[in-house]
Amino acid sequence: MSTVEMKKEKLSSYEGKGYKVQPHPEHDRLYHIELEEQVIDQFLEEVKGISDEQLEYIPYQRLMTADTLLRLLDDKFGETLRHILHDRNSGGFTVGLRGRTTDDQDYVKFSTALTHIAGIPNFDAMSKKYYARFSVKHTDDSDSYLRQAYRRFTLHTDGTYVDEPTDWLLMMKMEESNAVGGSSRLLHLDEWEEFDQFYQHPMASYPFTYKAPASKNVSEDVQRKTFYEWNNQPCICFIDQFVYPETIAQAQYLKDLSHSMENSSGLIELELPVGDLVMLNNRFWLHGRAGFEKNTELHRELLRQRGRFVQ
Repeated sequence: MSTVEMKKEKLSSYEGKGYKVQPHPEHDRLYHIELEEQVIDQFLEEVKGISDEQLEYIPYQRLMTADTLLRLLDDKFGETLRHILHDRNSGGFTVGLRGRTTDDQDYVKFSTALTHIAGIPNFDAMSKKYYARFSVKHTDDSDSYLRQAYRRFTLHTDGTYVDEPTDWLLMMKMEESNAVGGSSRLLHLDEWEEFDQFYQHPMASYPFTYKAPASKNVSEDVQRKTFYEWNNQPCICFIDQFVYPETIAQAQYLKDLSHSMENSSGLIELELPVGDLVMLNNRFWLHGRAGFEKNTELHRELLRQRGRFVQ
């Protein structure tokens, strides 16, 4: 039996006060959470006095946005959200604002509420905030694939080059125009057919060095094992751009690993509407992005938060 082969339970639906949780129509490991429109409207009304500056400068305001959302729902919502993220069988969900607003500050507040229900975001050195906003457009001169529209952004986990836990990741689509392609590419570790081959390899536990490019504003190198255990289950830490092998044999292992994941039948492409987000357990979900079709007027803005669970 493969190391990750296990019985996959069918995801169940749940309806609480002001929301529904249902299996995602595009992936049988993801959930979709739908908030009632009146809940969204009331949340936005109650947090409209909190400015973006207050969220950045006063950390407790971030937790207060989470409290505002929780008070509009039942006592099980926070527990349900955290359970989904911890659940090895799932580990991810989508949710959105259902077109009730197009204000980018509302997007920041909504995503902040969700991340602070799940845990605490890490400081994002690239943006020097607890979240990052970045654009993808026709031209780019950055030093990574993050903003390069016409390249496929290969599967990876976040937090590989920082010395702190990165348990979960949130990505939200804030704006988009003249964009064809660029879908989110997702792979759950237990859907990767050749996982066992790489997990059992002698290099699976080798501490590779990760170095961030200049744009990430992180100068320290870190050593990370590609595979490790968390909650007694195998997990992965990998990004091809920032890992520095020392031998040809190590390079071949990493290249073969990436190629295998990129060609897995378990990989799916997920389209997110503007105002929707996907939140994933970063320890056993890999993510990337498909390339866009060329268009000189291409524009997409994304918001990212990533962080750790707390008790």
